[in-house]
Amino acid sequence: MPTDWNHWQPSLRATLLFIIDEAHQKVLLIRKKRGLGAGKINGPGGKLDPGESSEECAVRETQEELHVTAQNPVKHGELWFQFTDGLGMIVDVFLATQWEGTPTETPEAIPLWTSLDAIPLREMWADDSVWLERTLKQRHHFTGKFDFDNDTMLSMQIEWEEKA
Repeated sequence: MPTDWNHWQPSLRATLLFIIDEAHQKVLLIRKKRGLGAGKINGPGGKLDPGESSEECAVRETQEELHVTAQNPVKHGELWFQFTDGLGMIVDVFLATQWEGTPTETPEAIPLWTSLDAIPLREMWADDSVWLERTLKQRHHFTGKFDFDNDTMLSMQIEWEEKA
């Protein structure tokens, strides 16, 4: 049964940050080595620490996972996830086109510069096929709501913000 999003409360907040190299039409992704989604390709990110803003978390997690510091990240979306095991989370999605540092493998992640025209969706979470390419290429803002049973997406809703 799909989640009643009108009465839903998340148990945690997290972030994802996608660094875009506009000159080469590439995005910096990671292959996650541990934690939720281990083995999958995703953007760097993770759970907010107490007292930390979403933007601060996105920058910190990218530094920890890749030794890269994103500059001026812009929030482009919110992902609401409810898993059948009880985990509920909101993930703020950021894009950045400026950064410092060289992506470096860490115990958490392997960096992957990927063409914007060749996003490896089959190796990513199922919801990514709904929002990621449009967000990366067209910079649209969105809210997506997804029910999952482990890796299987059970239901989805997405709302795109109209561009002014």
